[in-house]
Amino acid sequence: MKKQRRNSILIILAFILLLAGGVYTVMYGLGKEKIGWAEDIKLGLDLAGGVSITYQVKGDNPSSEDMSDTVYRLQKRVAAISSEGEVYQVGDDRITIEIPDVEDPEAVLTELGKPGALEFVDQANYEKWLAGKEYETLLTGNDVSDAKGGIDDQNGTKDYVCQLMFTEEGTKKFGDATTANVGKLLYIIYEDGDEIRNNKDIASAATVNEAITTGNAVINGLDSYEEAETLATTIRIGALPLELSQLSSTVVGAKLGEDAIRTSLYAGAVGLALIFIIMIIIFRVPGFVASVALCAYVVLTLLALNIASAFGITLTLPGLAGIILTVGMAVDANVIIFTRIKEELSTGASVKRSIEAGFDKALSAILDGNITTLIAAAVLYMMGIGTIKGFAATLAIGVLISMFTALVVTKHLLNSLFVLGCNKPGMYGMAKEPKIFDYVKASKLCMICSGIVIVVGLAFLFVNKSSSMGQILNFNTEFLGGTSIQANFEKEYTLAEAEQEISPVVSAATKVSEGEIQYQIVDNTNEIVIKVPEISAEEQTAVQKALTEKFKASNFIISNISSTVSGEMRRDAVISILLATLMMLIYIAFRFDDVKFGASAVLALLHDVLIVFAVYSVFRLSVGNTFIACMLTIVGYSINATIIIFDRIRENKAVMNVSKDGLDAVVNASIAQTFTRTIYTSLTTFVMVLVLYIMGVPSLKEFTLTLMAGIVCGAYSSVCITGPLWWLLKTKLKSKDGAVSKKNSKPKKKA
Repeated sequence: MKKQRRNSILIILAFILLLAGGVYTVMYGLGKEKIGWAEDIKLGLDLAGGVSITYQVKGDNPSSEDMSDTVYRLQKRVAAISSEGEVYQVGDDRITIEIPDVEDPEAVLTELGKPGALEFVDQANYEKWLAGKEYETLLTGNDVSDAKGGIDDQNGTKDYVCQLMFTEEGTKKFGDATTANVGKLLYIIYEDGDEIRNNKDIASAATVNEAITTGNAVINGLDSYEEAETLATTIRIGALPLELSQLSSTVVGAKLGEDAIRTSLYAGAVGLALIFIIMIIIFRVPGFVASVALCAYVVLTLLALNIASAFGITLTLPGLAGIILTVGMAVDANVIIFTRIKEELSTGASVKRSIEAGFDKALSAILDGNITTLIAAAVLYMMGIGTIKGFAATLAIGVLISMFTALVVTKHLLNSLFVLGCNKPGMYGMAKEPKIFDYVKASKLCMICSGIVIVVGLAFLFVNKSSSMGQILNFNTEFLGGTSIQANFEKEYTLAEAEQEISPVVSAATKVSEGEIQYQIVDNTNEIVIKVPEISAEEQTAVQKALTEKFKASNFIISNISSTVSGEMRRDAVISILLATLMMLIYIAFRFDDVKFGASAVLALLHDVLIVFAVYSVFRLSVGNTFIACMLTIVGYSINATIIIFDRIRENKAVMNVSKDGLDAVVNASIAQTFTRTIYTSLTTFVMVLVLYIMGVPSLKEFTLTLMAGIVCGAYSSVCITGPLWWLLKTKLKSKDGAVSKKNSKPKKKA
């Protein structure tokens, strides 16, 4: 016993130091531009700004197709440098690239603008090429659909390889080339635009071992993974359809303003403090333990993000959304555990036994909820690009750390306090017997109400289309493109000042609402870039006149710009989200041994997404990258809440008399038993986002507003939709185990 007390004291002292470190980290971050330990975290364009370069196409009248192809290939090049870079067309013959946090922007952006010419040639034609003679090309970069660096591990021996995937036409060309050159060298040449041809232009020279007609090939024997990835990048970007020359280069400020991180930290600190108070009031000693565990979560997350930056992971607004979501999941895990402890105490179990049982019974729900989210994060990271990849990375990091703090930190600290004398039932509270309502019956009205909201949201798409907005949703320039107005002002503005002072003037001169106007501040100058949805020539003149009269603006450059989210990027985003949903469905169906659990989970998830979508539609909120972040957050929040209900249904099915009481009784009891968990988790997460809404920068207002709508919707669907949906599928469709609802158990009369 003496040894136990000594070990418990050591554990508590260790966590006190951790708590002090967490407070210091937050306080240090509040007083600095960075985040304490996380001063090396890479931040995206929206949080930290970056370098912006504009290229001019050489030659006259480039076709729209060539411009589009060049933008897409540049997006591929930028993705190899930063997942958060942006590429968009300006006017008819210019392309702008924006990249966050690069050490040598000039070298990087010069490399990006290389026209290049990627070609596959055999030995004979390589010698002609080297001698400056005419040659025949076997394939070009256009024949390659993708290329990836990788490691082939055979019995512990690593071989660094570059994997090639060819287009349909490229497959035939490469098959013919390899068939004719078995045992010979095949060269991949990437000319950099110089007239001098030498070995620097050779990307690869590999021996053809056999004819390859499948459309997939591997170049092996490379010296390192970095060499494999560099070769893959060179092949993947291929040749740019157009030759570019650098026109201008500037350093731009954060899209969300310089105060975005600072105010978000303040809001996070206040939000966490409120969560601590709520948890301690509700759960007493366990609530205090959860507060310490959350401090550990903050410290470990910042440290993990610091390490992740070395692997190219960039923190952006969607990444912050992922962190907010995992804070909610960390609180949720503790709420599940503590609620279980209360339930055990109410049965007369001892405090020690209740703590053990609380962790044991909560384990399956916590693991299933977090593993499901990790599956989604993995798919989104592998398949997604840009903001989706950043969201997935921070979500996965946060989920893993939240599980550790809940299942390890909370457990050891709670056991230590028990050994030191916190062993009275009153210190933990007791659960009251939940009142069981007929949630299944009430769900019919709820589903009707949800259906009405969803239908109204969809109907407003047509209303919006036929209105002055002219489009189904209020797409901002990130999705739709628009007009860029660049000008010099009398003084140097901050983003907040620009939003407050300039927006009303721009809005009055156009039909554009203030919420649709975006700004970029060019560092250390009086120059501002204003981006709005496409406006007419008359409106452009009106804006120029108004800004000149009001602010004495000058040196205007007005151009039409394309969207930063291309059609290919939108397609990839949709595919990755659909695949993530499918993988979650499969896992839930397997884990709960019933495909109807998976189906109802996806339907509940779709319900929550459509409700939030209706908010965007009806209130005409701006749809851009923050829209993607919001929807992804709602998906993660919804699926976690669904798992909790399903876990309790699975448990109750095993202990309740289903044949006597019916499945509806199981569902009603499960919802009643998890009702307080739903309220507590939703309340703490809502408080966190509400504080960010109140204290955050103006650019975050719409984002946090829709997140709050999603949290409320998630709580509502957890109680009123999720369980009853499963019951509906189970009773209306033949079940695997043959169980039916009591209400539907009467035999049918024969005709």
